[in-house]
Amino acid sequence: MSTLNSAAEAALGPLREALRRSAEGMADQMVADARRRAASLRAEAEAEARRITDGAAAQGEADARADARSRSSRTRRAARERVLAAQEALRLELLRQLRDGAAAARHDPRYGLLLAKLAAKARESLGADAVLTESPEGGIAAVAGTRRLDLSLPALALREAERTPEEVSQLWLE
Repeated sequence: MSTLNSAAEAALGPLREALRRSAEGMADQMVADARRRAASLRAEAEAEARRITDGAAAQGEADARADARSRSSRTRRAARERVLAAQEALRLELLRQLRDGAAAARHDPRYGLLLAKLAAKARESLGADAVLTESPEGGIAAVAGTRRLDLSLPALALREAERTPEEVSQLWLE
């Protein structure tokens, strides 16, 4: 093993022991430093994981709220469309009933008097030379040159309904 004599070996003993203690001390210090660094890295990683998790949860909540608002908006819009469609169906049914009711007025005993009044209104509006014809639905159609006046009973009923939309809109409230 060693080529040194025993006196040299004995003299080197304390040096070897000092070197061994120094190496062990350095090794212990390196292990302690590595453990501190590992603990620090683990703490940083855990903190970053918490930040990521918290951020993802917050983003998930925000996305969920946005999705809920969007679904709520779509639901309200669809409900509003159904209400408007139902109102339009009621309005069209009302107009149909008005047209039918106005046309049925031809069978009223006072219809002749009404025709005379409508003819007078047509001549007043278009002049004495206006050509008057009785509408098949009841009432008068008048023409004077390029001007035309529709005083048929259904047209008069529809114009009256359009003139008073607030009364028609009361149907939605009842």
